[in-house]
Amino acid sequence: MAVIIDGKKIASEIKEELKQKIELLKTKYNKIPGLVTILVGDNPASQSYVNSKVKACSEIGMNSMLERHDDKISQNDLLRIINKYNNDNRFHGILVQLPLPKNINEDTVIESIDPRKDVDGFHPVNVGNLVIGKDTFYPCTPYGIFELFKRYSIDPKGKHVVVAGRSNIVGKPVANILLQKKEGANAVVTVCHSAAKDLSVYTKQADILIAAIGKPNFIKENMVKEGVVVIDVGINRIEDKTKAKGYRIVGDVDFENVSRKASFITPVPGGVGLMTVAMLMKNTLEAFERIESQKN
Repeated sequence: MAVIIDGKKIASEIKEELKQKIELLKTKYNKIPGLVTILVGDNPASQSYVNSKVKACSEIGMNSMLERHDDKISQNDLLRIINKYNNDNRFHGILVQLPLPKNINEDTVIESIDPRKDVDGFHPVNVGNLVIGKDTFYPCTPYGIFELFKRYSIDPKGKHVVVAGRSNIVGKPVANILLQKKEGANAVVTVCHSAAKDLSVYTKQADILIAAIGKPNFIKENMVKEGVVVIDVGINRIEDKTKAKGYRIVGDVDFENVSRKASFITPVPGGVGLMTVAMLMKNTLEAFERIESQKN
């Protein structure tokens, strides 16, 4: 039976470490890190994510501001708001919650954020730095996976990591992080996706499988080999009338059956998802240190 990778426990540990570090930095700089989150529209999932970010800031003693706008806001007005925070030295991280309404170009919005404050790690400058191996902000979910490996002493070096999914948020960046020639990475990486005639041809080869495809319980026991490390990034709602909300959350992996073959596995919920917010806090703290140290 697999070791369950406890994302909730690790995320709590990270937040406690950040809380202590913020206290020290407050003495050094006489100020604290600040994160502004901009929420456009009333997407329930986005609201839930944003609330968890605001709560996490409060827990670790970080300055937090939430700016809400309805989905009728124009792109130009949104860009003006972002530019205001680019120049506001109270805030070291700017996060625009995605997805945005269809009348707003997400790429234009992301590119308008000062790369030094892009704590989501989505700005083309930071993406480029990641690809070529320079110091930069890692997107928060891949960064969370990287941190889980470290804290569970799972060394990807020389291992075959198979990433199922090629999104700009998880698949591509996690592949780029793990193929870098550095400690905690240096893996042999394969990225596979929906164009594959048979995805299991690739998943069966994985020493480490990262599933980020957005299909509930898609990865079955017969698609993995014995002893595989399984990281399940999927968050899918499936109908369940026994639950008060009428649904339950499952991952992209058939947890019950795959866990019998895996050596390590993340649960959903309680795995990677909680790490995403913790690493956002860590990125904001790193942005604070970079920005403030450059002033002195």
